[in-house]
Amino acid sequence: MRFMLLVKATGCSEAGVPHSPEHRFAKEAILASMAEAGVLLAAERLQPSSGGIRMAFSPEGEPELESGPFPADSWLLAEYLVIESESVEEAIGWARRIPAPGGCERMEVELRRLEDKAAGPRNIGLENDLALQLGMLRQD
Repeated sequence: MRFMLLVKATGCSEAGVPHSPEHRFAKEAILASMAEAGVLLAAERLQPSSGGIRMAFSPEGEPELESGPFPADSWLLAEYLVIESESVEEAIGWARRIPAPGGCERMEVELRRLEDKAAGPRNIGLENDLALQLGMLRQD
């Protein structure tokens, strides 16, 4: 099962306050542990929302655009990680090891399971192309 760990933004992350060396080392250590265990699929830190744009879509008309910065609320993300885990409990165990930066307000991590890859839309054209190419290879 794949999970996304959504690390919520704080006032410090939105202000671009750099993390302490201790926090950076702790973060690097957990990412290295995840990579060594083969569970880490992706990890990225996001820029503050001051450079972001929100788009609001409605059934009628063009999307409404709003430029950042946005208030540091439960909607904003500071970073994300994607992990592969055997169970929800294992994913929670990895999430618990994410270090909280010192000197800032409380950090929150939201854990969400990703849809199975097989549940995604199929690309019939690509599948037909591959089948044709395999057929040509088998004739040689």
